Amino acid sequence: MDTQRRGNYDSGEDFVLEYGELRFTFNERDFQERCEQAAMKLGFVGDRLGDAELEDLVNLAVNGEIPDPTSALGEHVNDCWPELVGPADRSLVHWLRRLVFRSAWLDQRVKEGELDVAFDVERHTFAYIQPDRDGEPIELAPEPSWGRVAYTPR
Repeated sequence: MDTQRRGNYDSGEDFVLEYGELRFTFNERDFQERCEQAAMKLGFVGDRLGDAELEDLVNLAVNGEIPDPTSALGEHVNDCWPELVGPADRSLVHWLRRLVFRSAWLDQRVKEGELDVAFDVERHTFAYIQPDRDGEPIELAPEPSWGRVAYTPR
C-alpha cells in the first residue's frame, strides 16, 4: 500500500523543507546543489562553490545565519548581513529557501507527469511546459537580484 502523499519530493532524509501539507526531503548532495543553484539564480554567487563555501551556504539556508564561518563566503555573508537580512519575505535566506523548494516542487510535477521540460531555442534556456495545455509554458514568479552584494572568491 502506497501511503506517500501526492506532491512530496523525496531524495533522502538529510534535510527537510515543509510548506503547508507538503514535506520535501533531500539527500545532502541534492540539497547542496539546489542551494548553490538558487544562490546563482539570485546573482549572489557567480560560479560553482568550493566545499567550505558550500557548507556555509547550506548552513545559511538551513539555520538562517552562519555563526561560525568556515569560508570566505561565510565571512562575506556576516560582513554584509544588514544588506542580506530584512523583512522575512525579502531576505536572502527566504529566497534561497524559496528557490530550493520551488525547484523540488517543479521536479516533482515533472516526475508525476503534470509538467514537461522543453528547450526554448530563442532564449537558449529550458522552460517548464504544461502538456495538457498544448505545451504552454508556465510563468514562474520573478526573483530579486542579490548582485549588489554578490560573493566573489578572493
